[in-house]
Amino acid sequence: MSQRSGATPTSATSPAAGTASRLQGKAGAITIGLVGYLFFVEFVSGVLQGYYVPLISDINVWLGIRDADFNWFEASQLLLSALVVPILAKLGDMIGHKRILLISTALTAAASWWLPFADSFWVFLAAWTLQGFYVVWLPLEVALIFDRGRRTDTGASQTRRAAGLLVVALEAGAIAGALGGGRIFTAVGGDMTLTLMIPAIAVTAAFFVIWFGVPESERVTGRRLDTVGFILLTLSLLTITSGLTFLRINGPGALWVYGLMAVGLLLLLPFGRWVLRHPDPAIDLRVLRRPEMWPIQLTAGLVGVSLLGAQAPLSTFAGTDPVNGFGLGLDASDRSYIIGAYLVAMIIGALLFPLVSRRTTPRIALIAATFIVAGGYLAFLVNNETVIGVTLNMVVAGIGSGALVAALPAAAAAAAPLGQTGIATGLTNTTKTIGGSFASAIFAVVLALSAGQAITETASSLAGYLTVFAICGGTALVAAVLLFFVPKLAFGDVAADENLVPTPSQP
Repeated sequence: MSQRSGATPTSATSPAAGTASRLQGKAGAITIGLVGYLFFVEFVSGVLQGYYVPLISDINVWLGIRDADFNWFEASQLLLSALVVPILAKLGDMIGHKRILLISTALTAAASWWLPFADSFWVFLAAWTLQGFYVVWLPLEVALIFDRGRRTDTGASQTRRAAGLLVVALEAGAIAGALGGGRIFTAVGGDMTLTLMIPAIAVTAAFFVIWFGVPESERVTGRRLDTVGFILLTLSLLTITSGLTFLRINGPGALWVYGLMAVGLLLLLPFGRWVLRHPDPAIDLRVLRRPEMWPIQLTAGLVGVSLLGAQAPLSTFAGTDPVNGFGLGLDASDRSYIIGAYLVAMIIGALLFPLVSRRTTPRIALIAATFIVAGGYLAFLVNNETVIGVTLNMVVAGIGSGALVAALPAAAAAAAPLGQTGIATGLTNTTKTIGGSFASAIFAVVLALSAGQAITETASSLAGYLTVFAICGGTALVAAVLLFFVPKLAFGDVAADENLVPTPSQP
């Protein structure tokens, strides 16, 4: 379920259409056309995230693998996300965000076409991993939108509204994919090859939509790629995320896993020394330590704990047999309704965030969203016995999560200097992925250690699940506290205009 029903707004009377209509303005403003094209692309991204979920068991049968083996597919995409997003986002700043968006879409399309013809576990794993290049789409889209709006005096606020619509497209696509995957499989008589061609067709269409409909961003000349910096960063992220993956698979008793993660953390030291001396670094640490930037990046990582890490525990909690003294005993079909309610709540949150930001400030809206996420998960500690109660908790958490998914890359773009918009938005994705990977590993260990306390063989214990929910709520509270350190008027249109001048570290 990812990290991860609606339709494109067509009526001026709808809230989404009303929001979109305000995106037009003076020359150079963000246009409805640009947002519309990117809306379609992000809808396809959502389809990719939702389409395969109801097909997992059938894919396992088709490949002749065990259900547990599918975890390797998800782990490989998370690993690819952590590695490629910073590099591609930086390249977008250097040679054009549209160009990199096209390249990443072409790679995703090629991998999507490879999947229907993959005939073994390893071939499918390679194709599935490469399909994960779509993870850079949203950061690049926000960078494109902000670059367009930067030429006006309302660029930051326009970007927040546009980013909200992109998240609407993402979640609507996820819903459409989840509802359509199983139905298409049935309609084609269980032909997996034909079923897996549908996402490939959608991604191919997205490529041409970008090619013909999306304008290129303004480039900053004189840039160069910090190869050494990215090699050090890649090695660090590779060892950290691999360690987290193996911790989830091998359990807490594998001591070598901790050594692997320690090596990854130590690699950050030479990386930091290198980029501080480089004139155009892979990641500008001087920008990251700005008071309007570091809380955003840390918040993305902390929110990733619940946004990406809590999905599997929530699903298994809802499916646990009540004979254990907890759980809802829902089958896959009934659990999908709770998931659907959560995704719809994310759409609502994404649409509400720019409205709340306009009536208060973006900083206050961000703080409120993190408190809402915390409230939704902490409510599980006292409200977990009924379907209605669990659904209500998920809806509350979904509203806050939807707001943050839209707000964090937009806030990073507003806080970034000219020429660093892509890498700033991309880092919110990377830190979110690392937070989700960390949470997935920790939650798997927590639930595994408490499994022996349950009555049924495969169930964990209520204490294990409550620990998971407490961690999700607690990390959201920490994020809310960190956001109080952000300057009061950060991420507004005036603050964004001040970032038009490149930082001293840029050539």
